[in-house]
Amino acid sequence: CTSRERAQHSMVVCSNVCFFLCLSSAEIKRDWSDHALWWEQKQRWLLRTAWTLDKYGIHADARLVFMPQHKPLRLGLPNGITLRLRACFSSSVFQTVMGICRMLNIRHPEELSLLQPVEEKKKKKDKNSAEEIYDLTEVPLSSASRPCLYNGMPAHFADSPQMEAIYKMLSVTQPPPAPEVIAKQYRAASVVDKAHIHGRWLDSSRCLLQQGIQENSRLWLRFKYFAFYDMEPKYDVVRLTQLYEQARWAILLEDIDCTEEEMMLFGALQYHISKVSQSEPQMLSSSAAMDDLESALQSLEVKMEGESIDDMSNVIVCFRPKRMTLKGYKQYWFKFQDTSISYFKSKEESIGEPIQQINLKGCEVAPDVNVTAQKFLIRLLIPAPEGMNEVYLRCENEQQYAQWMAGCRLASKGKSLADSSFQSEIQSIRSFLAMQKTSSGTHGNAPANDESINTHSLVSPRYHKKYKAKQLTPRILDAYQNVAQLSLTDAVMRFLQIWQALPDFGLSYVVVRFKGSRKDEVLGIGPNRLIRIDLAVGDVVKTWRYNNMKQWNVNWDIRQVAIEFEGNINIAFACVTADCKIVHEFIGGYIFMSTRSRAKSDTLNEELFHKLTGGHEAL
Repeated sequence: CTSRERAQHSMVVCSNVCFFLCLSSAEIKRDWSDHALWWEQKQRWLLRTAWTLDKYGIHADARLVFMPQHKPLRLGLPNGITLRLRACFSSSVFQTVMGICRMLNIRHPEELSLLQPVEEKKKKKDKNSAEEIYDLTEVPLSSASRPCLYNGMPAHFADSPQMEAIYKMLSVTQPPPAPEVIAKQYRAASVVDKAHIHGRWLDSSRCLLQQGIQENSRLWLRFKYFAFYDMEPKYDVVRLTQLYEQARWAILLEDIDCTEEEMMLFGALQYHISKVSQSEPQMLSSSAAMDDLESALQSLEVKMEGESIDDMSNVIVCFRPKRMTLKGYKQYWFKFQDTSISYFKSKEESIGEPIQQINLKGCEVAPDVNVTAQKFLIRLLIPAPEGMNEVYLRCENEQQYAQWMAGCRLASKGKSLADSSFQSEIQSIRSFLAMQKTSSGTHGNAPANDESINTHSLVSPRYHKKYKAKQLTPRILDAYQNVAQLSLTDAVMRFLQIWQALPDFGLSYVVVRFKGSRKDEVLGIGPNRLIRIDLAVGDVVKTWRYNNMKQWNVNWDIRQVAIEFEGNINIAFACVTADCKIVHEFIGGYIFMSTRSRAKSDTLNEELFHKLTGGHEAL
């Protein structure tokens, strides 16, 4: 090598020698293995120890900070508990979340992420309400994919009674919050407020320090992708509990809309879960029924495939608002075949050409049900070139509603009535209707005037204003009769099933400006679709399904997202309330979630996740 290269090499070596001599002269004896250099100007870690400073492009004016890679972080969980634990500040947020979930015994960490909390101004005034923080900083970090269990909990939680108590708080549902606690929580007043919250997700491809997160900062751990895979109550104690808590707070804070009957059912389930969890020490216990559940479902699926049907026909009342062709509700003979419904004037004319055939693939299906009033409506929002066409189907009874609702849901996903899940979908809908029925007989094991029920802890503030506690109690107790016999595990699962059946379930919102438009609109990002929403009115304008998506691109220079769908449909938009990387990560993340299957290895394909969500940084 040349004399100049030898001089540069000696400078690098001398700087390293001086650095370690400085440490040894100060007689600092400690484990430095977790420390690394952080380049402040470039916002990057120097983790390749085989590289020279020159190879990194570091010059004399660079400021390097020697600091630990793992630092304390205050982590707020969905159930309201705050933990102080050591998190990795040098790895990507995706890997950091994986490490946190390993520590807490939460499977499938790809469904969760870190969210910057909303500033709570009210808490500054209340000096007496000091937040209790549970310390886990002494828990050693493990690289194993699954923690070693002892008595059903990770070994590090079995070290002391204090640690066991913390794990119990993670794995057992919390009692219903007091009304004043609910009132203090931040509530999004509009879809724009929700969009601002959803714009606070951290970038999964970058580390905490690159995103301005410092030691002892406060973050929220939340389920980000609402595509829950391989949910096993026997192994997912903490995962199920935290998911239930996140769903419960979404209902109580009105982050997701539901009908009044559904709210009473949610309240009854919360009351039952709280009541049973006080008597059952373990949140979820293994049973023969649960062990055999998977094999039973598989055999049931085989039977259903033999019992599948190709079409069904019924007399159904139809209503199409804002249409000149149909004024009000009108009775027709409807025929359901494949993923389409056709309607005729009468059964006799059904052998000929229909008045109209409607393809339900990609449509929005929403229930409008009141069992007490015998109201069984199915609301369909059907994609059309000019927007979304709205159609209501009014069924005569529960049986007809369950069949047609199940058929519409499957058709919207591109599945026919011959699909093996058709019968199970019908059964799920019937179970939901049965729970909504009010009990006309005695109240069974529920007292008529149960003083232990704090109804304002079970429903959202909207109903605090609408009804008094004396009016809510009998309605919640009526709904309670239909869930009183459920075990704790079944009650939690039923709560999550009803939550997932809500029309707006899983939607994350971003305010965007579509190309060629002069006004802001809302983009709803769901587990299987994108929704265009009119910001002024709140109506769904258009729906696009991921299974119709051909490709999506991001122009990182002008921060614009472009998506191409089948049928030569192209859309492009710029994000207003969030970085376009968040939208890109949501779309790529949901597509990644759809690639998971039992046939593949349980090992998480982290490389594929970053390819789909990382954007230009991944390349």
